[in-house]
Amino acid sequence: MNSKILTKHLISISNKLFLLVAACLVCLPVAGCRSGKLPTEVVLTSDFIEGEVFRLEGHPCMKNEIMLYLANSENGYSEVFGEGIWSVRVGEGTLEDSYKDNILARIAQIKTMNLLAEKMDVVLEEDEEAKVKAAAREYFESLSDAEKSYLDVDMETVTRLYREFAVANKLYEAVTCDVNPEISDDEARTITVRTILVKTYKLDHAGNKIEYSSEEKKSALMRIANALQRINEGEAFEVVAADYNEDTGSEYSFGRGVMPEEFEEAAFNLGVGEVSDIVETEYGYHLIYCVSTFNPEETDANKVKIVEKRKQEAFNEVYDNFVATLTSNLNKPLWDSIHYDPGGIVKTTGFFEVYDKYFTVVSTQSD
Repeated sequence: MNSKILTKHLISISNKLFLLVAACLVCLPVAGCRSGKLPTEVVLTSDFIEGEVFRLEGHPCMKNEIMLYLANSENGYSEVFGEGIWSVRVGEGTLEDSYKDNILARIAQIKTMNLLAEKMDVVLEEDEEAKVKAAAREYFESLSDAEKSYLDVDMETVTRLYREFAVANKLYEAVTCDVNPEISDDEARTITVRTILVKTYKLDHAGNKIEYSSEEKKSALMRIANALQRINEGEAFEVVAADYNEDTGSEYSFGRGVMPEEFEEAAFNLGVGEVSDIVETEYGYHLIYCVSTFNPEETDANKVKIVEKRKQEAFNEVYDNFVATLTSNLNKPLWDSIHYDPGGIVKTTGFFEVYDKYFTVVSTQSD
């Protein structure tokens, strides 16, 4: 079935943990910027001030900013999964290494968005600046003296980071404000189907997909043809599916642009209760039974997703063009040395939640 919907058949425990923890980037309160692109030319230099992790077009990012992100996000996930999660091996390093890289990329994105906001004359109004200061004051006062010392943060640092968040979100709104929010029912229509899949591939021990031989494909086609014959002779789709379906699931709800093209074309042309002919995709041979041609609730939810996707695409076009003009300087020795291990001293987890309390965060996460 479609890899955009289904998880891979085999995935290691460490990768599952990585996906769970990496998801905490969702809580970083900045919209847009999902292309994952950063300044393409990285220049290594020894001309750094003390504590400077990287420099973007002359603007520094300091170690205490990185530590503030790491402390709040890692503490939250350590409470759920335990401290040992960060030593799980991922690739050639640990989960903490991978997560730290994601944090660095996220901070660089926020700072890039602030540079773009400056270019586009996007600034905070007085009331927005007042919210920034109020949020910074609330969070800073929640820290113990030991936490402030370990993280090496002061009121100015917290205020600057919150201001950058607010500017980045305002930039996203400014760039995407003209995106048409009107989506028709047909464009967003979500249908529900049941399926029978007979695969034309197998997985090796590492989870890699291996296509069937021509003889194996002929055998698979005969199996799906037998299944269709039984359905045409009056057997219930569910009964036949129990004997033939090789998919991990049997019922799916989806909108346009999600499933493989051949599968989607057949599914959207069915009426309720109708069964498709044999449909071939990269996953194998399918039979599709239409349960519903229109789900009002899911269609309305899909409209929101479509609008957000359009906004994201519009923003990324502007952002990516801007990023291509920038350079950054990385203090690699300092970056490699950064490790969050507070030994129980730092317990703060509220940095992002306090920001959310004062600002409505635009979400552009898509499935």
